[in-house]
Amino acid sequence: MTQAIAENLPSSAPPPEQGHHSPTTWRTFFSFSEDHKVIGIQYLVTSFVFYLIGGALAVGVRAELATPEVDFVSRELYNQLFTVHATVMIFLWIVPAGTGGFGNYLLPLMIGARDMAFPKLNAVAFWMIPPAGVLLIGSFLVEAPGSGWTSYPPLSLVNGQVGEMCWIVSVLLLGTSSILGAVNFSTTILKMRRPGLQLTQMPLFCWAMLSASALILISTPVLAGALILLSFDLMLGTNFFNPAGGGEPVVYQHMFWFYSHPAVYIMILPVFGMISDILPVHARKPIFGYKAIAYSSLAISFLGLIVWAHHMFTSGTPPWLRMFFMVATMIIAVPTGIKVFSWVATIWGGKIRLNSAMLFSMGFVSMFVVGGLSGVMVASVPFDIHVHDTYFIVAHLHYVLFGGSVFGLYAGIYHWYPKMVGRMLNETWGKIHFVLTFVGFNLCFMPMHWLGLQGMPRRVAEYDPQFATVNLICTIGSFLLAISTLPFIFNAVWCWVKGEKAPNNPWNALSLEWQTESPPIPTNWVGEPPLITDPYAYGTKSGRKSIGAIRGSDLWAAKS
Repeated sequence: MTQAIAENLPSSAPPPEQGHHSPTTWRTFFSFSEDHKVIGIQYLVTSFVFYLIGGALAVGVRAELATPEVDFVSRELYNQLFTVHATVMIFLWIVPAGTGGFGNYLLPLMIGARDMAFPKLNAVAFWMIPPAGVLLIGSFLVEAPGSGWTSYPPLSLVNGQVGEMCWIVSVLLLGTSSILGAVNFSTTILKMRRPGLQLTQMPLFCWAMLSASALILISTPVLAGALILLSFDLMLGTNFFNPAGGGEPVVYQHMFWFYSHPAVYIMILPVFGMISDILPVHARKPIFGYKAIAYSSLAISFLGLIVWAHHMFTSGTPPWLRMFFMVATMIIAVPTGIKVFSWVATIWGGKIRLNSAMLFSMGFVSMFVVGGLSGVMVASVPFDIHVHDTYFIVAHLHYVLFGGSVFGLYAGIYHWYPKMVGRMLNETWGKIHFVLTFVGFNLCFMPMHWLGLQGMPRRVAEYDPQFATVNLICTIGSFLLAISTLPFIFNAVWCWVKGEKAPNNPWNALSLEWQTESPPIPTNWVGEPPLITDPYAYGTKSGRKSIGAIRGSDLWAAKS
C-alpha cells in the first residue's frame, strides 16, 4: 500500500524575513533578483528567445537545402548558420531551459526549501548567459564561427580567428554558468530539504537534477580545458592540437566528447524527471517503479561518462577500444529502457486526460524511442562507420534532442505554467501547437534517415540532385515546425495577461510545489510546508486522504 501523508499544514506564523526577497513586479524580471522563481522564469524566457533565434538559423539552413545548388546563401554563410544554430540550441536553449529554468523554479518548491542554497551565485549564473548569447549571435556582424559546433582542429585553426574566439569565449561563459548552477542544485537537494523529507520521498525530477548536476561538475571542466588550449593555439601559436606543429587533434576530440556526449544526458535528464512527474498526474495513477526510475538516472549519469569515444569510431580508434565503447554505449540503453517501460506502465490503464501537457509528454516518449532505437544502431561499429557524418546522424540527433528534450520542455511549460504565472493556458491553442509541432517535426526529420542510409553527407550546402525531392520535403517540414511556435507564443503571452486565473492546484497534484499559492509568494510558504512522503499516490486510499488535506491547505492559502 502506497502512502501519501500531508501533515504539518502551514501555520499562521510567517517565517523569518529573508532580505534577498522583495515583492515581484515585471521590473523584477529585468533585475539581479535572488528569488529562485524569478531566476527560473528569467532562464526560461531568455532561453526561449535564443530558441527562436536558433530556429531562424535552422530555417536558413533548410532553405538552402531545398535545392541541390548553392542559391540561397553562400557556402561560407551556410557553414556559419549550422555552426551557430547547433551551439545556440544546445548551450543557449535546452541546457539553460531544462536545468536552469525548470531546475531553479521547481527544486526548492519540490523539497520544501525557501530558496536555493546560494541565491547570489544563482543570480550570477543566470546573468552570464545573456552576454554569452549576444557575443555568439553578434559574431555575424564581424565573422561568425564556421567550423561546426564541435570546432575540430585543424579546421578551426584556419577557419577565421575572430569567429572561433567568439565561439570559445561564449561556450566558456555558458559552461561556467552551468557549473555554478550544478553546485547550487546538488547542494540544495542534499542540504536544503524540508526536515523529515527523505531522498527516496522526493519527486523524480529532483533525482534527475541531482544526476545531471553530477555530470555537469565532472565533465564540463574537461571541455573548458580543451577550449582554453584551443584558444592558445589560435591566439598564441602553441601546438596542443595543431598537427602542423606536432599537436594531436584527436586529443581534442577526446576532451570535447568527454563533455559533449554527457551533454546529451545533461539536456535530457531534467526532461526525464519532468515526464516522470507529469504522466502520473494526468493518468491519475501512481508512478510505476519509483526507485527503478530514480536509480536509473544515477546509472545514466555514471555510464554517460564512459561512452564518449563512440563519436570517434572513424578517428583511428583501436579495435579493442572500439569494442569497449560499443558495448558501454549499448548498456546505457538499459537504464533508459527502464524509464520508458515505467512511463508506459504508468499510463497503461490510467484515466488519461489528453490535455496539452499529456500530449507533449506522450509525444516525447514516442519520439525519444525512435531516437533511442537509432542510437543503438549507431552504437554498433560497422553501422556507425557506414552512416558516420551522414544525415542519418542528423535524424538521430534531432529525434533525441528535439523529439526528446524540446517536446519534454513544452510538456513542462504546459504543466507548470499555471503555477508559475497563476493563469491557465488555452487548451485549444495548445493542441494546435502540438499537432503542428508533431507533424512538422516528423516531416522534417524522419526522411533524413533514408538520406543518410543512401549516403548524403551532412554539413554540405550542395548535394547530389537525386536527393532533391526528399530534401524539399524536409524543408517543408522545417517551415511547418517554425510556424508551430506561433500559436504557442500567442497562447503564452495572451494567457499571461488575459488568461483564466488558475487555482492553486488545478491538476489535483500531490507533489509539494502544488501545495502553495499560484504563483507562490516570495518565501514560497507562509509557515512550514507540508510533508509529502509519496507524491505519486494517485488512485489510492491514502492518496485520496492526501488530496483532501491538500484542498484544505489550498483554502487556507487563499485566505492568508
